Amino acid sequence: MVASVKHSGHPKIYRGDIVAGSLLVQESRQIARLLLSGVDDDAWHQAIVVDNVLQKRSPVTAKRQDRLIKNRLRPMSSDLLRLVERGTSDIATQALLAAAVKNSRLLGDFMDNTLREHWLTFKRELSAKDWDYYLEICAQVDPVVTDWAEVTVKKLRQVIFRILAEAKYVDGSRSLRLLPVSIVPEVRSCLIRDSEDYVLRCMEVTQPGLSREGGGTEEKVGCPHPERRL
Repeated sequence: MVASVKHSGHPKIYRGDIVAGSLLVQESRQIARLLLSGVDDDAWHQAIVVDNVLQKRSPVTAKRQDRLIKNRLRPMSSDLLRLVERGTSDIATQALLAAAVKNSRLLGDFMDNTLREHWLTFKRELSAKDWDYYLEICAQVDPVVTDWAEVTVKKLRQVIFRILAEAKYVDGSRSLRLLPVSIVPEVRSCLIRDSEDYVLRCMEVTQPGLSREGGGTEEKVGCPHPERRL
């Protein structure tokens, strides 16, 4: 548990809204289709609430997941949205991971720092302690992390570990053994074309040495990467 501290006027880097859901591939295909179609608010309401295209048990749940997915997909290019809508399962999953990383520094920095450290030091398994240590470091950068309740911290860990499992960075959300991942060419080319250097760096964390073709990566901002305590 991260100790609470007083803070005010501090720039907010980390948000906990990723707790609303993991990659949600099937639901995201529907949202991508609506975004690409450019429907108006009335047609959007018809699709989500009346037609229940996300197939949720209640309008409240449908609206919550709709909001989460829209926040992830709206900043992405139409090329990436088409990969989400029409791509194979592997392509759509990696495209959605890219959108989730761009939307959530909490996820991106965990991959960029904790997963990278594990690969560089030949540690091939994640644990709950890794998550706790990561949040302690994040709290040094963004004190808002200390305000999160223990139940929120636990749920965030569950969702982020599930995302890593869905994207095949670990072999399961329980065993958490790390797996090497190659970014599919369609997604990698799209991220390079869109200059999504931070996203690409996070996603290529299992392949040290890879960088954006024709240029470097952006300067890292977020969690520092100190030596791990013994």
